[in-house]
Amino acid sequence: MRSTIRSLAATLCLVATAAHAQPVPDTLAQRAMACTGCHGKEGRAAPDGYYPRLAGKPAGYLYNQLLNFRDGRRDYGLMSELIAPLSDAYLKELAGHFASLDLPYPPPQPPKLPAPELARAEALIRNGDAARKLPACTACHGERLTGAQPAVPGLLGLSRDYLNGQLGAWRSGQRRAQAPDCMQHIAQALTSAEINALTHYLAGQPLPADPHPAAAPPSPAPMRCGGVAP
Repeated sequence: MRSTIRSLAATLCLVATAAHAQPVPDTLAQRAMACTGCHGKEGRAAPDGYYPRLAGKPAGYLYNQLLNFRDGRRDYGLMSELIAPLSDAYLKELAGHFASLDLPYPPPQPPKLPAPELARAEALIRNGDAARKLPACTACHGERLTGAQPAVPGLLGLSRDYLNGQLGAWRSGQRRAQAPDCMQHIAQALTSAEINALTHYLAGQPLPADPHPAAAPPSPAPMRCGGVAP
C-alpha cells in the first residue's frame, strides 16, 4: 500500500511539474545562446582571451565575419560548422542582435613592455609609417580606437592574446577578408616585435567615457578594404 501511495505521489508531482513548466521562448536572444557558450555571457568575451567580445561591435563588422567563417575566408571548424547552414538574412539578424547589446567592458591589461617600446607602438597607431605604406590605426578605427559604423571594429577592450592571435593569423593567411584584404597587407608589413608592442599598448588602454563606435569612419579612407564601404 505504501509503495502504491509513493508511486502515486511521484506521478502527481511529475504531472504538476509538467503543468508549470514554461516553454523555451523561440526568440533570437534564446537562439543566440549557442554563441555565448564560447563568447561569454551575452557575448561579453570568454575569460580565456581567445574568444572575442561580440556585444556592441558594429553590426556590419559582425555580419562580415560570419560570412567569412561560413564562406571559408576564416578557418575555425567549430564556427564554420555552426553557421554553415545559415542564410545571409539570418546571419545579418544575428549580427544585429549582438551589435545592439550595450554592456560594460573588462578592465585593461597592464602592459609589460618598457615605455620606449610602448611609445613607438603609439606612434604607429596614431601616425602610421608612410615609408612602408602603413596607415595609422586611427585612420580607420577612429581617433578613440572604438571603431566606426557600420563595419569597422574597435581595437580597445580586447585581450592581448586575441589581438596577437588575429594579427598573426592575418600574417600567415589563416585569416582573410573580402578583397581587397587591407588588414592582411598591414599585418604582413609589421614586424613580430611591432605586433607585440601594438597589442601590449592596445590591451593596456582604458575605454574612453563613450566606448561606442563612431557614427562613421574617418574620411578620407587611407585604403580600400573589402566589406567596408568607401
